[in-house]
Amino acid sequence: MTMELPEFAPGLIARVELTVTDADTAQSIGSGDVPVLATPRVLALAEAATVAATARQIPGGITTVGTRAEVVHRAPTPIGRTVIAVATLTKAEGRTLVFDVEVRDGEAVVAEVRVERVLLDRQRFIARALGD
Repeated sequence: MTMELPEFAPGLIARVELTVTDADTAQSIGSGDVPVLATPRVLALAEAATVAATARQIPGGITTVGTRAEVVHRAPTPIGRTVIAVATLTKAEGRTLVFDVEVRDGEAVVAEVRVERVLLDRQRFIARALGD
């Protein structure tokens, strides 16, 4: 049984934003000891933007999972600032989707993230994860 995969065209864009709180800092997450936006939160925000990009067009029963990410974290963001992540689908090849995500604080580029996601059958994936 093969699943019917949706076609996603490069150029698809979505944006999400985050106002940095204490819970988002490297100190809180344990990825460092400074009170600024943690790299793992930057990655999570970038991934959320990639999920948002496909959300409107993805059929029920199909999902995407992140399989690879490359993060270049360029600048610190203090508590109280709002960062915006804009994900752009740059490549769609078979079941693989590649996104370039730019995270900005106003004019400043905070991070650049490349995220690879794979389309798959949601139920089958969950069953496999649970060992069914």
